[in-house]
Amino acid sequence: MAPASRPNGSDAPENGIDSLLPDEADLLYEEELLRNPYSLRMWVRYLDARKSAPTLKRRLLYERALEKLPGSYKLWHAYLQERRQEVRDLSPAHPALEALNNVYERALVSMHKMPRIWAEYLEFLVRQAWVTRCRRAFDRALMALPVTQHARVWPAYLAFISHRGTPQETAVRIYRRYLRFEPAHAEEYVAYLTTHGRWGEAAARLALLVNDEGFRSLEGKSKHALWLELCDIITRHPQEVKGLKVDAILRSGIRKFTNEVGRLWTSLADYYIRRGLFERARDVYEEGLTSVVTVRDFSLVFDALTQFEESLISAKLEQEGEGEEEEDPAAAGDGDDFLLTDTGADLDLRLARLEALMQRRPELLSSVVLRQNPHNVHEWHKRAKLFAADPTKQILCYTEAVRTVDPDKAVGKVHSLWVAFAKLYEQHGDLANARFIYGKAAEVPYKYVDDLATIYCEWAEMEMRAKAYKKALALMRTATTPPQRPRTREEENKLPVQERLYRSLRLWSLLVDLEESLGDLASTRAVYETVLDLKIATPQIVLNYAAFLQESKYWEDSFRHVGGGSVGRRGVWVLNRGSTVRLGVYERGVALFKYPHVKDIWQAYLAFFNQRYGGKKVERARDLYRQAIDEAPPEESKPLFLQYAAFEEKHGLARNAMQIYEEAVQKVPVGERLSVYDVYLARASEFFGIGKVREVYETAIEAQPPFALSDADTRTLCLRYAHLEQKLGEVDRARAIYVHASALADPRRDAAFWSDWNAFEVQHGHEETFREMLRIKRSVAASFSQTHFNTTVVDAVAVAAKAMAAGGAPPPAVDDMAALEAELAAEPAGGTRLPGFVSAGVIQQGDAGQEGGEAAAAAAVNPEDIELDEEEEEEGEPAALELEQKEVPQEVFGSLAPPAKKSRVDA
Repeated sequence: MAPASRPNGSDAPENGIDSLLPDEADLLYEEELLRNPYSLRMWVRYLDARKSAPTLKRRLLYERALEKLPGSYKLWHAYLQERRQEVRDLSPAHPALEALNNVYERALVSMHKMPRIWAEYLEFLVRQAWVTRCRRAFDRALMALPVTQHARVWPAYLAFISHRGTPQETAVRIYRRYLRFEPAHAEEYVAYLTTHGRWGEAAARLALLVNDEGFRSLEGKSKHALWLELCDIITRHPQEVKGLKVDAILRSGIRKFTNEVGRLWTSLADYYIRRGLFERARDVYEEGLTSVVTVRDFSLVFDALTQFEESLISAKLEQEGEGEEEEDPAAAGDGDDFLLTDTGADLDLRLARLEALMQRRPELLSSVVLRQNPHNVHEWHKRAKLFAADPTKQILCYTEAVRTVDPDKAVGKVHSLWVAFAKLYEQHGDLANARFIYGKAAEVPYKYVDDLATIYCEWAEMEMRAKAYKKALALMRTATTPPQRPRTREEENKLPVQERLYRSLRLWSLLVDLEESLGDLASTRAVYETVLDLKIATPQIVLNYAAFLQESKYWEDSFRHVGGGSVGRRGVWVLNRGSTVRLGVYERGVALFKYPHVKDIWQAYLAFFNQRYGGKKVERARDLYRQAIDEAPPEESKPLFLQYAAFEEKHGLARNAMQIYEEAVQKVPVGERLSVYDVYLARASEFFGIGKVREVYETAIEAQPPFALSDADTRTLCLRYAHLEQKLGEVDRARAIYVHASALADPRRDAAFWSDWNAFEVQHGHEETFREMLRIKRSVAASFSQTHFNTTVVDAVAVAAKAMAAGGAPPPAVDDMAALEAELAAEPAGGTRLPGFVSAGVIQQGDAGQEGGEAAAAAAVNPEDIELDEEEEEEGEPAALELEQKEVPQEVFGSLAPPAKKSRVDA
């Protein structure tokens, strides 16, 4: 026998037939197979034992095994794997590949339900590039396998048709079949169609996807994106897209998707332009301009229309320049030549059309904004200004505005539209129509009463400009007519604004002005009284009423005050005896308002009262001042106290003025007390002399919270007091004041105080006093540097003292320093807040004053002073200083000094 050839091309050994025969090692397997030829395990063991056997022998073994077990997937899969390994490096035209194809076909006779066999076979066929054979094999696989296994076939099938050699028609039909299996993958089909230029079918498929409400894009595209893709296809390729109602599709997209309305309108117009229907395209542009609701879409459509008109004009110019005739419109195709198919014969008409379009842009843009919100009052005013040169269009604009704007939804003031509308007629001299417009405006159900009040005010002002004063007065009287029956607030809130108009202060203010100018005294007073009775007056109305009465010489009607009764309705004072007296205007004003609104009324009331009566009605003026001060808050009381004190100084008693100043420094805020003390001290020096001044200074310095000054103001007042004593020659008293104030002056922050004390000691002191000043300065600096520790201890001691007073348990023990500080903090209220201050008291002049001074000096002896020997005092005593004695000026003592006797003060 001739030697057989190997499948891989190598020659078999000469004894090839002998190598196929079983040898001694195979006898065991052969004998077992003779007894049980259908044992899969034995065949597998036999094949595993003969892995190194020749290829033909293994093929023979596989064939024998498959003959006995044709339904074994394990044997077929292993057999096919080995056969594929043998031909992996061979060319597609080698006969061995066809032999393997036959083996696969034989295997599929019994393995047609195995997707793995089909997948390997199909992959093997695709590698051989047999298009028809592969397509039929894929179809057989799909028919043989159950539907649940088709997902393992279709990816390879789609990959096969994507190759270049696959005909498009075949690929399209395969994709259509695939979409029946996987409808959700329609986007892949659309992408394939657009890639290969099949625009008609791509548009049809996209239209189906867009209309399918249950479709969900696997690529994450929204319906809006699919719409835009469809629009791009049907507008750029109108000739290929047939069978679709492009106009209906795009218009439905415009209604459904509002984000890209401008783009859809331009796409629809572009579709007609590419088809050569220019007039239809222009109509689409105009429709888009009148329907878009955003400025962005408007700009997109307007720019596209402008570019379209300019392109037509450019094409016409080029055509006339070259002398060429226009082509037949039916012969127009894609590209730039379609512009020449427009049948327009007049270039001037085209230019006029473009110019008119540019002039209409502001009006069209205003329409866009109003379509966004037709109740935008400000935009209606802007639109009316666009037609300033055409009154007819302005009238039409305002007519449309007042019909469209809903007062409940309006953005802006609705009444301004009616006012502007009426003023338009007034400017052209048509007062009859202006009155008609105002009459219609007065019937509109406005949201607020002030809107209707503005209409009546503007109406009255128009009548006054037309010099129809009686009509204006009658109109305002009609508008302010109160209802016959009084209504509660709850009832009025449910009524329309026309029923609540009588409470509009704006109307009453204008009516008051008209009555003062055109009416008589009685009618004007009646209007003012009605305003006060309705309790809608403002402080300015009260002041105006009072000024009107004063100009008319009705002084007491503005100032009348009655005591001993109660205030009734309509500003009437009901006396205890049953009689009634109407209060003055100022009295009614201060009864209506509280601070801060009543401040101006009180100031005017007191000023006019003093101006009118002066010192004739002192007790009544005192009552008014006292009432004003009692009602005023602390921050508003300072001017009233000063006015009251000035009144007492001029028409009353100086003693009363001092009491007023003393009360003022206790009530005014802390920040204003120093300025009040300045006035207080000046008046005390003027009326009572140095004794009263010292009393005021000491009262201010010793005042306890909440009537005390701030630390800075107290320090300033102490410096002034010390300078005064220094001028009077009272050096010891001045030094005591410095010592008192030193506890409030931090040397690190208040260097001016210590510089002033230093200058004082240089001028009037000696070595010991200067050393004492330095010691105090060091101790004060140390106390300020440790304030936070001492404050904590003092607070703890104070809390413990309160607990003991309440009968609680004794507090924990505190150290001696804390106890000492607590003892200092518990100093009686009659003493000073700081150690080292010697109270001056009220020093009288003469012998009695000297005795009082000696008693005060004895009382001021410090029991803790260290007594030094005379020798030590002599050693430390500086050289004697000669102090010059000056005579105290007579003005210092004021009215207390005897006229014929001059008193002296020891230096």
